[in-house]
This record gives sequence, structure tokens and C-alpha cells, in this order.
Amino acid sequence: MTEQEHEALRGLLGAWALRACLPDEAAEVERHLPGCAECAEEGERLRRAAGRLSLDDPLDQPDGLRQQVLDFCLNRRAAHHPLADWAAPFAAETAKLDALLRDLGRAEWQEVAELPWRGGSLRLRPAEVLCHLAALDGLVGTALGLPDPVGSARPRVPAQATGPVPWGGLLQRGERLAAQHAEHSPQEVRQFWRAQSQALLREAVPEVGDLPVDFGFTALPVRDAFIDRALETWIHGEDVARAVAYPYAQPAPGHLRQMVDLAARRLPGALVGRRQAAYAGPGPEAAGSGRTVRLVIEGPAAGQWLIPLDGRPSAPEQPPSEPVAELVMDGVEFCALAAAHRDPEHLPVGEYGDRAAIREVLAAVPLLSRP
Repeated sequence: MTEQEHEALRGLLGAWALRACLPDEAAEVERHLPGCAECAEEGERLRRAAGRLSLDDPLDQPDGLRQQVLDFCLNRRAAHHPLADWAAPFAAETAKLDALLRDLGRAEWQEVAELPWRGGSLRLRPAEVLCHLAALDGLVGTALGLPDPVGSARPRVPAQATGPVPWGGLLQRGERLAAQHAEHSPQEVRQFWRAQSQALLREAVPEVGDLPVDFGFTALPVRDAFIDRALETWIHGEDVARAVAYPYAQPAPGHLRQMVDLAARRLPGALVGRRQAAYAGPGPEAAGSGRTVRLVIEGPAAGQWLIPLDGRPSAPEQPPSEPVAELVMDGVEFCALAAAHRDPEHLPVGEYGDRAAIREVLAAVPLLSRP
């Protein structure tokens, strides 16, 4: 056997340990191991480590073992189905929520989680939270050609609707899915949600990023819809963790920044919608005003965004004007506000400049949320 052939087989050991090789590759590795002590030792070590990563084991392994094994495999061999960068936050947040769910006892599945939302709250058990998440995740799935878990007769809301946004259609999806699974055990609901999340990730390849996802009241490209679903999975995972007194980590810095960026990009539209609802028209100092607020995010997701108060960026030939105000806040707090889990009147923020403009921006951020 040549050195090149030996290195090729050695490069398959990580995938072989995770049983991720193609059948003919696995057979070739297993023929090689008895005659190569070096590969046999490494393969046995990786197989023992992989044995601790079974589907029903906690995903938050000690010492980063899971990530070490996966990094080893991907360094040796590229993923057969590469995951798009915009899907990585959803993969991480669903894995984190699944680790929490795996540890829940029978009594904890019956705890009621409070999902704060716009001055009120939804009260759901963990399995019902999963149905709520799966119902909305299903809209992303239908855009990718997967079956809708709720069925075809989903309520629709006109995208051009004015006044208070009618969220009932999305709430009804979650309620209908929960009713469909009412006779199922919590673990069966968990497996259903988990299987759907994995199916979505299998379809999350870079080529589909621009496909539109119809949420009834608005549409987002798939790349943004995955980040949106990651944000909601994190926020509702925290809701469940709080109900069962379970420690819950914040998103990775890079993932958190993607969530902040999505909310910041959608914020101008929320400002326009809020103004139209209040004034039945553009409102004062709106269209064409060119006024902006600088949003400064501190912490792991640090960055700056210029938020146009009239909902539109400056024309290319028009030099950007100096922001009328600057708003400084933590990235986690900003995302929680975008999920309507914070009161904009009681947030630790730094405010500089036009206070009325800052208040307008803060009041618009929770309008990005869905229940």
C-alpha cells in the first residue's frame, strides 16, 4: 500500500468512528485496520469517543468532546452535505435545546413555561413549546419542499395588512399541532421536533438561501428565515430552562451577531409599520427625511448599524447624514427585545442625542417578534 493510500484511509477514520462512511469506504477501512497498528489504535480511540455521542446522549459533552471529534472529522474530510453559514445558528440552538430536553424528568415535562410577549405571556408546557416551534419551522420546510407538519389549510394573513398585526394565524398553527400531538408522550413530541429540525438542516445548503419563505404576513429569504428560527429557538429554550431551573447558555458570539444583524436589517420596516399604524400614513418626519440613528451593540456581538428612521437607506448619490442619535446596548438584550421579551421602557441602554428618535427605535424593535 502506498503512503498516499494509507493517508486516504487514515483520513476516513473519523467518519468511520461516527459510522458516517459510505458502505464501501467502511469496508475498506475495516480491511485495513488489522494490518496497521497505528490506524487501529487511532480508530479504536475515536470509536470509543464517538460512542459517547449517541443520539440520546447529552449534546453538551464535557471538555468540548463532541466538537473535538466533529472538527477532527471535518478537517480530514469535508462534509458530504455542506451546511450553509446562515444555518449554523439554527443547528447550534436546536442541539442546545435538545440537550436540555434530554435531561427533563417526567415532572419537569409538566412544568408551565411563561413565554413573555408584548406585555402578556403565553403559558405552555415544554412539549407545547416544541409544537409551537415546529409549526413555524414547518413554514421554512415547505419553502424547501418538505411536508407541512400542520397540514395544508394554514390560516393566511395579507402581507399588506395595516393596523395591529394579526398574529392569530401563527398562534393557531402551534395550537393545531399541539392538538395533533395531545395523545403523544413528551418524548415522542421531542423526537418529532428533533426529526423535523434535522430534516431542515439537511436541506440547508448554500444554493437555497434566496428562496422565499412565506410567513403569511411577510416573506423572508431562507437564509434570514433560518437565523430567525435560531433566535426564536434560543429565546423559547430559555423560557423552558427558566421554568425547570436549568442553566442555559447564550448563543456563540458569531451566531449572536447574525441574529443582531438580521434584527437590525428588519428594523427599518418595523419603524415604517409602526408609524403607518399610528398616523394612518407616513407620519411626521418620515419619507425622505434621511434621518438615522446609530445602533451600537456591545458585548460578543459588537458592531454598529445605521437605522434609517424613514425606513429607507440614503440614495447612493446622497451622502449619508450625521445620525441624529446613538443608541448603545448589549447584543443579548437587543435580541431579547426583538423577541418582545423585554420592556423597551426598562432597558439598560446608553442614549446620546435625539431622545424621541431613540424612543421610536426602541418601541419598534419588539414589533419584529412573533409569539
